[in-house]
Amino acid sequence: MAVVLPTRTRFLLDEERIPRAWYNIAADLPTPPPPPLHPGTGQPIGPGDLAPLFPMELIKQVVATDREIEIPDPVRDAYKLYRPSPLHRARNLEKALDTPAHIYYKYEGGSPSGSHKPNTALAQAFYMKDEGVERAATETGAGQWGSALAFAGAHFGLDVKVYMVRASYDQKPYRRILMETYGASVSASPSLETEFGRGVLRDNPDHTGSLGLAISEAIEDVMTHPGSKYSLGSVFDFVLLHQTVIGQESIEQMELAGEEPDVIIGCAGGGSNFAGLTFPWLGRTFRGGKSYRVIAAEPEAAPSLTRGVYAYDFGDTAKTTPLVKMHTLGADFIPEPIHAGGLRYHGMAPLVSHLKEIGAIEARSVHQLACFAAGVQFARTEGILPAPEPTHALKVAIDEALDARAAGEERVILFNLCGHGHFDLSAYEQYLAGTLEDYEYPDEKVAAALAALPGVG
Repeated sequence: MAVVLPTRTRFLLDEERIPRAWYNIAADLPTPPPPPLHPGTGQPIGPGDLAPLFPMELIKQVVATDREIEIPDPVRDAYKLYRPSPLHRARNLEKALDTPAHIYYKYEGGSPSGSHKPNTALAQAFYMKDEGVERAATETGAGQWGSALAFAGAHFGLDVKVYMVRASYDQKPYRRILMETYGASVSASPSLETEFGRGVLRDNPDHTGSLGLAISEAIEDVMTHPGSKYSLGSVFDFVLLHQTVIGQESIEQMELAGEEPDVIIGCAGGGSNFAGLTFPWLGRTFRGGKSYRVIAAEPEAAPSLTRGVYAYDFGDTAKTTPLVKMHTLGADFIPEPIHAGGLRYHGMAPLVSHLKEIGAIEARSVHQLACFAAGVQFARTEGILPAPEPTHALKVAIDEALDARAAGEERVILFNLCGHGHFDLSAYEQYLAGTLEDYEYPDEKVAAALAALPGVG
């Protein structure tokens, strides 16, 4: 098939249109989500429980009820390196699908680390440095988050330690090299550097790792290194808050396009880019505006929203985090080593889970091969190679466009292309060679993990 040079339409904003505040959906929710609980007492946690892990300004953002939270000038200035990000209309893809639907995508792959993750990495690094923290420890799945925090650490003068899930550490060596180039120290997780990691490797020397396991190592690292704080790239409320610059910009850009979306789609593993695009749009609905179909696209190998239970669970495998009510497959569940490593997580962000529970959003799970087929079609029509994670949102967007064709109706579709796939070429190589495989949902493993859910709430 010949490569078609893109003739897409772009909608751009100048840097003065970078949002000056993050949008806090807590101000507009019809009902508040259940609070995080202390794992020992079963009671709601307070700021003091989070103080060993996070800077106080981030803790304040977790409990804030203000609709807008001001973006510090140094963070907003750093955003100018890559924001506002462009909105494109995918006209070539529309033509290839022969659909009356209009497909728009917000492209976050132009950031220094190649994804949406610096939107929160820069904020977290700033607040840490401002509080006198010298070092941040974190986990990363596919490496987008680790790359972003390494970049942010270099920007604000913060040392960074990254525990990278072993499956992705082996699959994506150039992500590790990018992190090290920014100055971060990177270890494959499970590692020999923490007591928890050593225990896992004693039981299974070939363990492929998981985000839940890497979180456990990062938290243990913080607790054993004075002057360190924990940083994370998804799930927690302040992370989702920082990503709302995406959705705020997209609202202005859709106005430039003269259209309003009927369907809004984001891939979802922990929930950060999904929330970043959709929360500002959902806020309009909650304040009495138009209703949108909002769809979270997740991997069939880790389908927490579509097949998990809504219950209090730990965010990490070692079970050291506060208990949060979320859609979960169980903290002991280890997803198969799919290439969308950023979506290989057992749970979903509490805020996203709450929205699913109250019927504000839908969820669909998609197999790996179908996602890569969509990614190849997008590269050949629109000229951008997507990371494996956003191909899940892309696949659902294509399905919606084909459904519009079958129904003979116009439909405006907006999705978040949250990162490029330049570091994922080994995965595309496997797909093109026919050696990539789908993973079936492991009923027995999930059932065993769910049996160990804490009996609270």
